[in-house]
Amino acid sequence: MTALLVILHVLGATVWTGGHLVLALAVLPRVLRERAPAELLRFESGFEKIGIPALLLQVLTGVLLAARMLAPAHWLDLDNPVARLVCIKLGLLALTALLAVDARLRIIPRLNESNLRALAWHIVPVTLIAVLFVITGVGFRFGWLA
Repeated sequence: MTALLVILHVLGATVWTGGHLVLALAVLPRVLRERAPAELLRFESGFEKIGIPALLLQVLTGVLLAARMLAPAHWLDLDNPVARLVCIKLGLLALTALLAVDARLRIIPRLNESNLRALAWHIVPVTLIAVLFVITGVGFRFGWLA
C-alpha cells in the first residue's frame, strides 16, 4: 500500500510541478513579451483540469504517507526530523494555497495587459514552491534535515 501511495504522490507531483515549470519557463515569458492575457488564461483553464486534481492527489497521499511515518499528533514536534519535513511540506502547501486564492480572487477575474506582471509574481513563487515540494519529498528518502 505504501508503494502505491508513493507512486500516486510522485505522479501528482510530476503533473503539478511539471505544469508549473512549463507555465513559468515557456508560457509566461511569451505572454509577458506579447502582452497576451488570453493565452495565459487558455493555458490556465486547460492545466487546471489536471493540475488541481494532481495537487489534491498529492495532499491526500501526502497526509496518508506522513501518517504512516509519524503519528499526526507528532507532526509539529520539530525535534523529530520526519516532523520537520512534514512541517516544511505543510508550510509550502499553505503558501501555495494563499497565493492561489489571492490570484484566483484578486487578479485573474480582472486579468488584462496592465496587470499581467501581478499574476507573474504569483506564478513564479508557486513554481518555486512546487520545486521545493519535490526537493523536500526527496528528503524523506535520503533523511535530509535529520
